[in-house]
Amino acid sequence: MGTQNLKAKCVSFGDSPPHSPPVSLPARKPSVARADLVDKATRVRFEAELDAALKRKPTNEVKLAGALRAVASMSPALRGALVEATQVMIRRGSYAREIYGACLRTLAEADDRNVPALLKSALAADDAGGNATLSAACFCKDPSLAAPLAKLAASRQSHLAFGAETARVCRRESNGAHLTAIAPMIKESHRIALCTDLFVPLARSAPVPVHVGPALGVLRGAERHLGRWLVLADVAAKAGDMGPLEEAVAKSQVGPSSARAAWSLVAWALSDTVMSARALVSGTNASPSGAANGTNGIVSSPATRPTVELVARLSDRPSADRDTTFLFRMARARAASCKPMLEGLAKGGPLAPLTDEVSVRAASYLARDHGRADMKEALLDCAQNAKRGELRGFAVAALWDTGDDACRAKARELSDELVASRCISSVAWGALVRAAHAGGIGKNDPSFVVGAETPFRWVQWGWLE
Repeated sequence: MGTQNLKAKCVSFGDSPPHSPPVSLPARKPSVARADLVDKATRVRFEAELDAALKRKPTNEVKLAGALRAVASMSPALRGALVEATQVMIRRGSYAREIYGACLRTLAEADDRNVPALLKSALAADDAGGNATLSAACFCKDPSLAAPLAKLAASRQSHLAFGAETARVCRRESNGAHLTAIAPMIKESHRIALCTDLFVPLARSAPVPVHVGPALGVLRGAERHLGRWLVLADVAAKAGDMGPLEEAVAKSQVGPSSARAAWSLVAWALSDTVMSARALVSGTNASPSGAANGTNGIVSSPATRPTVELVARLSDRPSADRDTTFLFRMARARAASCKPMLEGLAKGGPLAPLTDEVSVRAASYLARDHGRADMKEALLDCAQNAKRGELRGFAVAALWDTGDDACRAKARELSDELVASRCISSVAWGALVRAAHAGGIGKNDPSFVVGAETPFRWVQWGWLE
């Protein structure tokens, strides 16, 4: 994006009027070409889409935002465009736009050097730039943010104070006492928003300080949705708080059978979180199917067979979404008990082709981990013949994820068509497959898959946390 384009984009096109002072950014250094895993033509496509979105908000903004969220981490040059776009949106006060949150979160997680200046301007807005800004602040360690975050932590608006204090705890500037004091003041609507916007990203990040545990315990005590309870528990367990795991183990042994089944899966998930966090700290590899609990026992791979209703309850999304995130959490850990449900979802083949994203994901795991060669044929058929461009793009990624050399070669061949697609989601999957095939991502991770949970949520569903 050139200087003249930026000046033109500073005029609001239906966005709210400016609320923040101008952002002063240092001159951007030229990116190093060899560090860029996204080819020039694909970068130009994304930059053009982003430029058009700033001029006029598109109807598919959430899809563009999700695609940028997944791809920009691989491209320093593309992140430069995100910096300029974020600067424009901060000038306009466009904090509610999906593109704003996607750009700022991506830059913060990539530790971009421009993030502190962007955050300081956004935090000065009336609503502190929203939850996306506070979430990004959790990942920025720059000391210049200490003063604005401390000021926000004293706000009379409890949800803003809680978000800012969470960032201070993550940045190791607080011992969590104030966070625990604020927690009982959080209303249900704010707790749901904080769970989605603040704690889902922290649940998949590196462990945060254990001082966050008591406050999350307060929020869990008020939470009736088991999936959101699990998100809060995951963050606390990863931080080193064993209370959530002990509570889940206890609840899995009492009450009606349906409740015990759900809590047994929660206990398994938390034990896996604890073990993974310990492995991350110690620098060792961990088995994905069990971990020490608070009593030095082992929560083994779950024997409970998941159902559609059960996995929907265990998702952080509303139960009405019928989200299958938890099923694929089990599949990623190679839990044998999830195989029947995967087979029920992936009834593919010449007479019953794969027709949606969930069946494609199930087929990919069955092919990779359960020896179902017929699923490779079903995935290839979907990648070549699916009616929806978005589904074809994801099927190419799922075909690469089977791990079969021939399938990966075919997926790489099909990725050339994806990056030229009119569908921005397909462009994103094509770029990810190319990067994985070239060894730019996932090279040293034997369990790596292109269509993992996080990029899938961003690109396919448009869930931008």
